[in-house]
This record gives sequence, structure tokens and C-alpha cells, in this order.
Amino acid sequence: MSEISSADKLEYVKSKIGKYLDFPKKGIVFRDIFGALTDGKACVYLRDLLVEHIRTTHPDVELIVGLDSRGFLFNMLLATELGVGCAPVRKKGKLAGDVVSVEYKLEYGSDTFELQRTAIKPGQKVIIVDDLLATGGSLSAASELVRKLGGVLLESLVVIELVDLDGRKRLDCDVHSLIQY
Repeated sequence: MSEISSADKLEYVKSKIGKYLDFPKKGIVFRDIFGALTDGKACVYLRDLLVEHIRTTHPDVELIVGLDSRGFLFNMLLATELGVGCAPVRKKGKLAGDVVSVEYKLEYGSDTFELQRTAIKPGQKVIIVDDLLATGGSLSAASELVRKLGGVLLESLVVIELVDLDGRKRLDCDVHSLIQY
């Protein structure tokens, strides 16, 4: 039995990503990762692709930071596979203890992300993970939080990138996306 290539794994995962027109409002094409996450083989392949990327490009990573909320689906999984720690970035008021905060702009208004002050040690090598890069606001805020605590941001890693929204341009770190639309 032959090993399935990374390219074939990626195509399989991509085939399971849902596409919904006019959601959540008219004119939007919503890319739904949950179609891939409800398929066992796609989950295994997605894990394999993310872990392979990190082991190849950043074998020295020490902490995986997942963004509220779908990033949480990946940070614990990746941390476990890599034998490193993980930490959550949450919306304001969801974390106990001493936190650092960053406000960021949304299409209509703003929001605030927080990270526990003890989550990152100064100099610790960090990868941020999330499901989607759209306009870049949440990843930019998370990057700022990591740096405020003295973390060394190696990369932001996402499953899907909506390239027409230019979110990558807002980020001051390396970005890797598995799937681009």
C-alpha cells in the first residue's frame, strides 16, 4: 500500500470545504471548514498537513496559540502532536487571572482579544493557528499580544486564506495557508 502524498491529502481536505453563497449576508461566499471536520479522513489529513508543515519549517516551536474560537480546534491537537504547550487567545472577559488585551477593528466596530500574562515566557517561540485568514484583524491582534508578552512569533498558520481580502498585508509576520480562495 502506497503512502498518500501531501498534495492528495490537501485536495481531499479541500474537496470537503463547504461553500455557501450569500452567507451571512448577500454577496458573501462563506467557506465552511466544518465540512472537512465532520469527515474522519479529512481530519486526519488536515492534522498531517499542519504537523508536517510545522515540523519542516519550525521544528523549534515551543507554544501553539489558538484564536477564539475555531483556532481552538487546532492548537491543542498540534501541541499534542508536537509535544509542546498551547494557549488560547480569547474574546474580552473570557479568561481568568491577569491578562493583556488588544483592541482590533472589525468591518463594523471593534473587538478585544486577551491572553493570560503567564501563557508566554519571554523569548518563547510561538506559532499562532486559526482556521481562516480574511481581513487579518484577529491575527494581527493576536500577533501583538504574543509580542507584548515577549514571545517570538515564528508564523501565523491558517487552514484557509481568502486572498482577495488582502489580510496578509495587515500582518507583520510570516503567514502560511494550506488552502487559498
